[in-house]
Amino acid sequence: MDHSSEPMLPLETLRAFDAAARTGSFSAAAEKLNLTHGAVSRQIAKLEDWLGLKVFDRGARGVSLTIEGNRLHLRTTEAFALIASNSDRWVEPRGTAVVRLASIPSVGGLWLMPRMAALESNPTKLRIVLDVDNRQADLADEGIDLSVRCGRGRIPGRVSVQLFEEHVFPVASPELANEIGRGDPARLLKFPLINDSDASTWRAWFAAQGMDYRPRPHDRRFEDYNLVLDAAAHGLGIALARPPLTQDQLKSGRIVAADDRVALNPISYWLDRPAGRLRAAAADLARRIAALAGLAPEKIEAFIEAES
Repeated sequence: MDHSSEPMLPLETLRAFDAAARTGSFSAAAEKLNLTHGAVSRQIAKLEDWLGLKVFDRGARGVSLTIEGNRLHLRTTEAFALIASNSDRWVEPRGTAVVRLASIPSVGGLWLMPRMAALESNPTKLRIVLDVDNRQADLADEGIDLSVRCGRGRIPGRVSVQLFEEHVFPVASPELANEIGRGDPARLLKFPLINDSDASTWRAWFAAQGMDYRPRPHDRRFEDYNLVLDAAAHGLGIALARPPLTQDQLKSGRIVAADDRVALNPISYWLDRPAGRLRAAAADLARRIAALAGLAPEKIEAFIEAES
C-alpha cells in the first residue's frame, strides 16, 4: 500500500532503515552512518509515511521491527546483497572523518575544488564527499553536514553564515574585449550580454552606473555559471566576472576584463548546516572553509555552536 506520491524511496532512507534494523537503535544507526539521531528518525518517518504502516516499535531501550518491518528488512537485505554483488559499484567512504558537503556545480568546481586538498589535509585528515546539485535539498534528511551556496540570505530550517560577498565586472574573450574597447558603459549594450540564472547581477552592475537594464532577445542565459564563462571565452557575448570564481580563468587569459567598473553582486556566498549539534569532523571542516573565505573566527564559532 503506497501512501506517497513518490514512485521510489531515496537510497539514504533504506540505508537508515537497514542500519536501525540491524542495530536496534536509531542512535547506533546514526553513529554507524555518520548522521545525527534526528536525521535517522526523519528517514524512518519518511519510510513509514511512504508505506502507510509502522516498521518499528519504539521502546525505552531502542527499537524493534514490527512484522511488516521484518518483512521489509528481508527484502531490503536481499536488494543490498544484489547491489553488493556488482563489483563495479561505487562504495561511498564512511567513518568519523568523512564529511558530506553539498554545493552547486559552479561553486563546487570553481571555488571548492581548487581548495579541496587544503580542506582535506590541514591540519588533520578529513575525507570530503562532495554532493553537487542545483536543488535546495533538505540537508538533514539527505545526511548532508554542510552546504556552500549562493543566495540572498538565510534559508528557513538551516543554520547559516555569510562567507563573503563579491564585486562583479564585465569580461569577454580577448578578441571580443578588443572589439568592445574602452568608453562609457552604454557601449556594452551593443553586444549580447550573458546571464546566469537571472538578470539580477547585470541589473545591479548597470544600476551602479546609473543605467537600467532589461534582458533583450539577443542576450543569452545559462543556468550554470561554468557555462556562462565558457560562452564568454568562446566569444558569444559579455559576462560578469564573479571573483573568486573567475580567478583562474582571468589568470590564464581565457577571459579578460571588458570594463574596469565594478558593482556589488546582490548574491553572496553562504555556509549552511542542518539545525542541531554539528559533528566534530563537520565543525572542523566549517572552520577550514571559513578560514579560506576570510571569515572572522568568532562568526564561524557562533555558526558551529548555534542550535537553530
